[in-house]
Amino acid sequence: MQFRQFGRTGLTVSRLCLGTMTFGLQTEEAASHRILDTAADAGVNFIDTANVYPLGGGEDLAGRTEEIVGRWLKGKRERFIVATKAVGKMGPAAWDQGASRKHLLDAIDASLRRLGTDYVDLYQLHSDDAATPLDETLEALDVIVRSGKARYIGVSNFLAYRLARALGRADVLRVARFVSIQPRYNLLFRQIERELLPLAAEEQLAVMPYNPLAGGLLTGKHRLDATPAEGRFTESVGKAGAMYQERYWHEREFDTIDKLKAIAAPTGESLAKVSLAWVLANPLVTSAIIGASRAEQLSDTLAAAEFKLDDAIKTQLDEASAQYRWGDAVR
Repeated sequence: MQFRQFGRTGLTVSRLCLGTMTFGLQTEEAASHRILDTAADAGVNFIDTANVYPLGGGEDLAGRTEEIVGRWLKGKRERFIVATKAVGKMGPAAWDQGASRKHLLDAIDASLRRLGTDYVDLYQLHSDDAATPLDETLEALDVIVRSGKARYIGVSNFLAYRLARALGRADVLRVARFVSIQPRYNLLFRQIERELLPLAAEEQLAVMPYNPLAGGLLTGKHRLDATPAEGRFTESVGKAGAMYQERYWHEREFDTIDKLKAIAAPTGESLAKVSLAWVLANPLVTSAIIGASRAEQLSDTLAAAEFKLDDAIKTQLDEASAQYRWGDAVR
């Protein structure tokens, strides 16, 4: 396993980060622990979760994933970099969500209890809360960092202009600054290359993309006319299934996958391995988030960390997926 410095911090993390959003719904606890064991045995020292996980579980199951991860971490917490996220809805009250001071200070304590730890290494905003003033959010996160409950802070699913404004306000207020971004990024979604990644380069932010295999579509095993019986594209994960269908389940994407398969074929490697290697080949990517619902699904993705794409193959992949830098305008 290779390692990379985490942005402008002194922290070092594995080039692959294990995402856990299937734990507790798609994947029961024993299988989740096998996935964690498999990743750890391969050298992964970076684990990402969120207080709202498992994916598609809703408020009734929110927090279950952190509990599963916490039980696995018992006795070995010091060996791993642990990241979690807040902002999503965690209860019936209006204030049980968002990036207000009230919610964030409550949410970090609840996450720490579920994870069975005194601190997380990275505490992230899961999404942007436009209803809460940035200054309030930043000051609350500063309290969390200064109290020792989080070592660093980051964001996920932020537009570039909002992140730039947040960084500027943190400098003005002299409070803890975001050190990382967690955006969606893969061969079928490249919009972040236009503004967010240049901002990350200028501000020396760590970049930890999620969805590097487009929810499994870039394994190449799916067909447009045959919706799978289980997994992220189905009703088994609730509203999230419809979200993944809307993101990726389109004729254009399947046509592109056929082109990508043809490009990957001469390498002798799977489309999944080549697709993840493409994400890791971007020099701005610090650590790519991989996931699984079964331990055996990790074989290709774990191997991708050691696989270097030939420059000619990477150029062909770039060209075949170039339209995805511009979003839905060309659909």
